[in-house]
Amino acid sequence: MLVTTNAIVLSKLRYADNDLIVKCYTQQLGVVSFLLRGVLKSKKGYNKIAYFQPLSQLQLHIDYKDNRSLHSIKETKLNYTYSSLHTHVFKSAIVMFLAEVLSNILQEEEQNETLYHYLETSLSWLDIHNDFANFHLLFLLKLTKYLGFYPEDTNLNNNYFNLLTGTFETKPIGKYTVSGDNLEVLKRLLITKFDMLSLIKINGSQRQSFLNMMLLYFELHTGGFKTPKSLQILNQVFN
Repeated sequence: MLVTTNAIVLSKLRYADNDLIVKCYTQQLGVVSFLLRGVLKSKKGYNKIAYFQPLSQLQLHIDYKDNRSLHSIKETKLNYTYSSLHTHVFKSAIVMFLAEVLSNILQEEEQNETLYHYLETSLSWLDIHNDFANFHLLFLLKLTKYLGFYPEDTNLNNNYFNLLTGTFETKPIGKYTVSGDNLEVLKRLLITKFDMLSLIKINGSQRQSFLNMMLLYFELHTGGFKTPKSLQILNQVFN
């Protein structure tokens, strides 16, 4: 079956001597992996590899077969050309980190138009804005809405947040209770849109602590979630 779909690149892995396996999140088919044969053995192939940088937005014309785990790409075009996402040192660190998180989380082959649109629009926002130090925090928090465990935000005045239940509580319950700076940052981000990110002022240690809390939240609510290897690089860049 020939399918034309928009796609966001999640990961790429060298396979054999000259091939690549590329994992994408597609608008029409969900998560799909592709085998790019021979792309590492010629200059023409290396030009093709440039399309498949982390979180690139592509339009793919693919040969999709239900009984295969690896599919083939007939034609690749850029659907959105980033101006800074892969060249700006800080943005590229965010991209590396978020690509690893998304590749970890998005495993099933299922279509989700609203999730795809969220990824597409938020990455385009990051590309053109300069006040983005807390982008990855808000991105992860809003991502939970599309994955089914967005915090229940009707009791924001309560003094504790339970990571296990995703609810605000009047008293600490269990070892996954959040308070203090992490709680305050969470409350502020819950009422923040990307265009309001410049209003969120937190220091490096607060940013790192909140990010660790969010990764634990993902671990508690998604099966098999692993701490991204790129986390250390991200922390070094922003601190």
